[in-house]
Amino acid sequence: MEGRLSIEQKKKLKARVNKSKRFLFGMQGKEGVLLKTFVYVLLICIGFVYLYPLIYMVSFSFKSLEDLLSPLVNWIPSQFYFDNYLRANNVLSFLPTLMQSFYVTVLPALAQTAVAGVIGYGFARFDFPLKRTLFVLVLATFVVPPQVTMIPRYVFFNELGLLGNIQAFLIPAVLGQGLNSAIFILIFYQFFKMIPKSLEEAAQLDGAGVVRVFTTIAIPMAVPAIIISFLFSFVWYWNETYLASLYFGNQLSTLPLELQRFVATFNQLYSGNDSGANSINEGVRMAGTVLSILPLLLVYFLTQKWFVEGVDRSGITGE
Repeated sequence: MEGRLSIEQKKKLKARVNKSKRFLFGMQGKEGVLLKTFVYVLLICIGFVYLYPLIYMVSFSFKSLEDLLSPLVNWIPSQFYFDNYLRANNVLSFLPTLMQSFYVTVLPALAQTAVAGVIGYGFARFDFPLKRTLFVLVLATFVVPPQVTMIPRYVFFNELGLLGNIQAFLIPAVLGQGLNSAIFILIFYQFFKMIPKSLEEAAQLDGAGVVRVFTTIAIPMAVPAIIISFLFSFVWYWNETYLASLYFGNQLSTLPLELQRFVATFNQLYSGNDSGANSINEGVRMAGTVLSILPLLLVYFLTQKWFVEGVDRSGITGE
């Protein structure tokens, strides 16, 4: 009787140990508590690293000069001070500059996406002499830093009279030489390669031409690649300040360009009053930074559903 009880006790103990192991470490594809805890802690740490600058900017943008100087006020302002945003709005000329920013980013991004789709489809579906060599040369343009070709392009655009307007961005995009166009061509090339040729062959048997096959079959199936290419192209054109300042001069401006000149513009607007209330401080700078990134945040929140779906379906992870 005692032997039976000891065996039963051993079985119960073993069952409890196995249950504890399954609970802590997981079993048969199920994640344990330790692994889940590690993953959540890791994600929280990574999320904090990314969110900390944004939280810092928003918090300090609502602080008055008294809150900035007070050692008792750290993250939460004593009151929401909106004058920082009013001054930042005046310095940035927010609405006119925002319209110009969309003007010089949306049109080149649309043109670059459309041209990259056509070029990628051509490389994926047609055979022609020196195809591989041309494709390698197209991809090689991504390796060459834009600073190398900056001066030759500037001289060339100056001779053609393209400086000071959107054509300095738009024409290279239409010719497949926009910002990082090689990456988008490669994206479309890989995506069109995955589409079965039998679909296009069936359409050709029904009398569809090349253009109709491209517009009715290839383009609808390449929506994820189109979304990814447009959004990345839009962000890259938006954040481009070096080439924009070189090509546009004083004729066109963007929010990132105005943010670079924020301190100088602020001093010009408020130089007549030397009081501390009208001097530039951390709160005004953070308000200007928040206003400059706000359009991109809104674009992402409005398109995140299609963006995530496009990344998931196309297998693209970005840079």
